[in-house]
Amino acid sequence: MSAPPVPDAPSPFDASWRQEAGAGLDADGLALIDRAVAWAAPRFEGQHALTGEPLAEHGAGVVRILAALHTDAATRAAALLAALPTDLMAPAPSLRNDPVAAAFGAEIARLVQGTYALLRLGVVARQASDAAAESGSQKEMQRKMLLAMAADLRIVLMRLASRLRTLRWHAESKAPCSPDFARETLDLYAPLANRLGIWQIKWEMEDLSFRFLEPEKYKHIARLLEEKRVEREAFIAAAIERVQQALARSGIDAEVSGRPKHIYSIWNKMRVKRLDFSQMYDLRALRVIVDDVRACYTALGMVHEMWTPLSEEFDDYISRPKPNGYRSLHTVVSDDDGRPFEVQIRTREMHQFAEYGMAAHWRYKEAGAKGGQVAASSEYDRQLSWMRQLLAWNSDVEGGEAAPEPAKAAAGKSSSGRHRGAVAAPAHTDERIYVLTPQARVIELPAGATPVDFAYHLHTDLGHRCRGARVDGQMVPLQTRLSTGQTVEIISAKSGGPSRDWLNPQLGFLASPRARAKVRMWFNAIELQQRITQGQALVEKELQRLGKTAVNLEQLAQNLGFARADDLYVAAAKEEFSLRQIDTLFQQPAPATEPTPAALRHASAGSAEKSGKSGVLVVGVGSLLTQLARCCRPAPPDAISGFVTRGRGVSIHRRDCHSYLALAAREPERVIEVTWGETADTFYPVDVSVRAHDRSGLLRDLSEVFARLRLNVVGVNTQSKQSLAHMVFTVEVRGGESLSRALDALAEVPGVSSATRR
Repeated sequence: MSAPPVPDAPSPFDASWRQEAGAGLDADGLALIDRAVAWAAPRFEGQHALTGEPLAEHGAGVVRILAALHTDAATRAAALLAALPTDLMAPAPSLRNDPVAAAFGAEIARLVQGTYALLRLGVVARQASDAAAESGSQKEMQRKMLLAMAADLRIVLMRLASRLRTLRWHAESKAPCSPDFARETLDLYAPLANRLGIWQIKWEMEDLSFRFLEPEKYKHIARLLEEKRVEREAFIAAAIERVQQALARSGIDAEVSGRPKHIYSIWNKMRVKRLDFSQMYDLRALRVIVDDVRACYTALGMVHEMWTPLSEEFDDYISRPKPNGYRSLHTVVSDDDGRPFEVQIRTREMHQFAEYGMAAHWRYKEAGAKGGQVAASSEYDRQLSWMRQLLAWNSDVEGGEAAPEPAKAAAGKSSSGRHRGAVAAPAHTDERIYVLTPQARVIELPAGATPVDFAYHLHTDLGHRCRGARVDGQMVPLQTRLSTGQTVEIISAKSGGPSRDWLNPQLGFLASPRARAKVRMWFNAIELQQRITQGQALVEKELQRLGKTAVNLEQLAQNLGFARADDLYVAAAKEEFSLRQIDTLFQQPAPATEPTPAALRHASAGSAEKSGKSGVLVVGVGSLLTQLARCCRPAPPDAISGFVTRGRGVSIHRRDCHSYLALAAREPERVIEVTWGETADTFYPVDVSVRAHDRSGLLRDLSEVFARLRLNVVGVNTQSKQSLAHMVFTVEVRGGESLSRALDALAEVPGVSSATRR
């Protein structure tokens, strides 16, 4: 870490630096910065980072970047202190023993410790040996993990500023930059800056990383930009003057400027859209900043009057903000020579947000009713109420689909409303945790998860065989609650299963419902197998007693009303089935002597279904096609209603039919009044439900009832399970009287528990 000091090296903490570092701070804030410098400067003496960058210069540069983002004094002071050399692998001291906490208080100490935690995460991630850890989804999980570890997102801002300062040092000093370092910046830190809406940091990170990763491509685009610079600047100057004059004539106060171009964005657009450099229409661009939204649209109209707009290139991010809160009007117009260029129009507040992201959010929104005149000061005010949305996003979306505007979710709070939101915000951040496998793959778990939850998340079998765990290299009990950023390693047996204690919520082994369900399924499967074995022994013993050992057990189970032999065994083990029924089955006559349901016949000629004559009259309408609904099978004298179908006439339902009630509620205009007409010669099919204890000859006895009452059975459906039978007969009746007689007669059949109309 250390290196010989450079003789007479100028201090980076000079008067010029103090002025920049203290920009926007009050006297107390400036005093805090001065104290931090006085405390840290001797400790920086001769210390260098592994890259060779002097740590004092690094800390000073980070504070400059954070000052440009309008962060508070605590953030700037903590960033300076976090640049001091430290052993990242050493456990963090408690606040009581932390020298930073003793000198500057708990808030700054927590910011410094949070920064060290993110640095440790970076070290572990760079040591990843699992190919899955390099996938796109894992990069996204690492971004989520960064956000989750920083309960105060000022820590993330500090990390972004530190990363940017390192890139700047490589560019200024011409020191080689590791491709892995530049790639990690593009994959992890630049998307984080984009997610937080901090365009200043995002674009500069991307340009510098691209410069180190693809130096030839970077120089090529820079050279092309330089060749057109004079022509471009002349055009921009003329366009600015023209727009300013037009806006002034309309009484609109506006700032008009050229928009800087970023080499990485030019290269990325050329690559994605497969364009040549000459086809890039937004190399020349204007930015118009006005006072309010109305002026934005007025300015847009004036720009479209001065130049010809390209309608397919217009984007209204004011009415449909980007997911990270960005708002602006983007339009592309053609100049007098037919060459397109871009114009962005936004309010001053939108511009502040676009440039400074979350810092602008604190500055403009969190001051409540005072309209941004007083910066929010409490710790909770700086806890970003966006945390939950940030963690919920699965990918970086820079445009296209509409999304709720995060700024609105967090903005517009009065002092009392802000207090309520501040109290609730920390709870949101704790709903998920992010831990690492030994291969540095990030795993998302519910808050309160244990090593057992972690094992089941990786693989069900690993969870069953879990016997111990190491967290950050230390053996821990299986009930240990994991925290974001920890590395977890499972110690497993070669075979075996879970403990029943894991299902006891008081013991705290499992927090995940998914893991708990897997444990429960394991024990259910074990218990089921035990019952099958026990029941099979009972059935086979009964068959030996009867001398029927050669019986097909699957066929026997089906004859007894079970789908499979295993179902029979379980019922016997649970004493839900009497083994005497096996003896009864062998003593009953052969199935051939059992009459098939003789009453099961074809529909009669007078059936409403076969003839198509329902006997229903549609009130107030002449001849109209009607059909009886099969869901409720109405028959006289049921109270009925009609529903006009599409292409099949009027469907007739009983008024208490659930299907009809749902249809009528959804489309009441299609309900029509109907009544029974001449029905004396018509048979109506109705469904009769019979529930009974299953026994030999039951179907024969029920069929005899229908035959005795001269009722035509046109359909039957039977189900039998665990000695209970459920039969549904479709019977043709002339009216309610014959149906009532049938139900009464069926109820008197031995073993029948109920006979009702469906």
